[in-house]
Amino acid sequence: MDAHGIDYAVVQALDSPESYPVQAPSWWVLEQVEAYPDRLLAFCTVDPRTLVYEEDFGAVTELLERYVERGARGFGELKAGLAIDDPRLERLYELCADHELPILFHTDEKAMMDEVGLPRLEDVLASFPSVDFVAHAHAWWAHISADVSWEDRGDYPSGPIEPGGRVPELLSEYENIYGDVSAGSGWNALTRDEEYAQGFLEDHHEQLVFGTDFLAPDQEVPQLELFDRFELSTEAWANVRYRNIEELLR
Repeated sequence: MDAHGIDYAVVQALDSPESYPVQAPSWWVLEQVEAYPDRLLAFCTVDPRTLVYEEDFGAVTELLERYVERGARGFGELKAGLAIDDPRLERLYELCADHELPILFHTDEKAMMDEVGLPRLEDVLASFPSVDFVAHAHAWWAHISADVSWEDRGDYPSGPIEPGGRVPELLSEYENIYGDVSAGSGWNALTRDEEYAQGFLEDHHEQLVFGTDFLAPDQEVPQLELFDRFELSTEAWANVRYRNIEELLR
């Protein structure tokens, strides 16, 4: 962080089996960031399938409240092997609305699943207008283009972007959806057709957030190159770098 001029970082939890082999339970993340309160901000998460005998979700409610009391500022990475509009997930959305927690979710062919065209996600955005969602991973970023196949939900599509994709449409229509440029999916979406991406960044910088995905020793973070690849105003880059996420972390 020091080497790249990063003042603060959000550290996300992973509590679902779909996250294997990367394990980062919420209690551990909250414990680790306590040593760096001026640099690291913790998110938490709960897999809605872990308490299948809790009809009223009382235990989930209490667990989430404990995480918030310990300093959790958001919910994620939400990466459960369920449809994105599953009733168990919708209960989590309600709880996050109660605590004003933004939700960062991973969507592909195995987790937080949707159809081509993202109709389920749109229903969620319309049904929970008070919840800010941050979209991440393959199935979201594939939809920057209008020509999306069923297989693209778990892949990195290549070639020129066809205008009319669902990502720019949803960003334009809903104020409670943001795009996280992290990981191979975000990098691929913004570099497969740089001419298109230039206009996309100009149009939607108020709903995009910088991110790296998980880090490992010697790992390259290509997202750091975005600031040299594209020409945006100082104000627009400030939105992507920190202003948007600051507004989400109430």
